[in-house]
Amino acid sequence: MKKYHCFNRLFIAAGLLGLTTLVQAQNDDAIRLSRNTEPGNTPPIWVSMSGFTGEAAAVLQFDLYVQGFGFTNANGAQYLISGSNNGNLEGRVMDHFNKNALVSKAYSGSTLRRQAHAFADDFVQALGRKGIGQTKIAFVVEGGYGKSEVYVADFDGHGPQPVTRDNSLAAAPCWVPGRFAVYYNSYKLGNPAIFSHDLSTGARRTVAWYGGSSISPAVSPNGRKVAMILSKDGWTDLYVADADGSNIKRLTKSPEDESSPCWSPDSEWICYATKIKERRALCKISASGGSAQRIPTSGVPNPTEPDWSPDGQWIAFTAQRGGFEICVVKAEGGEVTELVAGEDPSWAPNSRTLVFSRRSGGGHLSVLDVPTKQVKDVARVSSGVNSQPSWAR
Repeated sequence: MKKYHCFNRLFIAAGLLGLTTLVQAQNDDAIRLSRNTEPGNTPPIWVSMSGFTGEAAAVLQFDLYVQGFGFTNANGAQYLISGSNNGNLEGRVMDHFNKNALVSKAYSGSTLRRQAHAFADDFVQALGRKGIGQTKIAFVVEGGYGKSEVYVADFDGHGPQPVTRDNSLAAAPCWVPGRFAVYYNSYKLGNPAIFSHDLSTGARRTVAWYGGSSISPAVSPNGRKVAMILSKDGWTDLYVADADGSNIKRLTKSPEDESSPCWSPDSEWICYATKIKERRALCKISASGGSAQRIPTSGVPNPTEPDWSPDGQWIAFTAQRGGFEICVVKAEGGEVTELVAGEDPSWAPNSRTLVFSRRSGGGHLSVLDVPTKQVKDVARVSSGVNSQPSWAR
């Protein structure tokens, strides 16, 4: 469940196998998770890169690697990326096989890092996919003495900025879709309360604060509703309310502790974690109320921390066994693909990349390309544990 308590490898194409991979990679749809790409078992698209140095080269390599690209020489690449970063950045992308230019553009203004992110996005978008280079994440940085604060940063962890400075315990940040605003829960008032926070103005308001716990906010994709876990009526149940906390409605009535709500992209359904016969399980329920429906996770016990992909096709979750593991399952349930050790998965807007937390190495965040299982660690904020990420959409 969401923790609200004190909480380069290069792939080289070789021989006939590499040529086969390159031919397959010419079909851009073959690498899209939303187009029946097989999670965890899809080869990367090979690219070569020349002319970039230092920070620009590092940003491009990071952005593309976690979106399913691998790096090789020009002879073995599907796409040839070239350019320069002497002052401002200039970038070009040529399709090696079709001999046509996909991108040819000069970038100015802002920082070199942001120019490189923008170029990576332009390349990915030229292939018909959503770029993520200029997106943001929110997450928790745990300090000493049981205290933590919410931060926001670029998706690769650079440019971190604190959201809260409460010298208390803050947790479970989630973005308001389409806005530079987050919700989170905080112990600033004593019992955990849910706050909304406009990051443009700094305005913060209390959304829910009842006796007991008010935790795990999740804002609907249309921005009109917020799902949350409250214990105000005795049991720890799932509730839904208008975005400002008004017109609250109880959706579940169970002695089991519900947790970790997330929304379907049409804002009609809420997926959450519960218990059935003493075992963790995933369920969904209409946001207007009704009976809960189980989402099977075949062969993988104790699923928790679900997140519904923006394209509606997949649910990522944490499996609790001897350790914690990131998994994905079709939104209707079924066979599960186990991906990598970690917890707290959150989908990027492209519905193929996840940010998640790892407990190894003192606690940090990583990003994962689901089809290829390529992983990169994001820049870490301070020496404290970085956890509970949420990707802005």
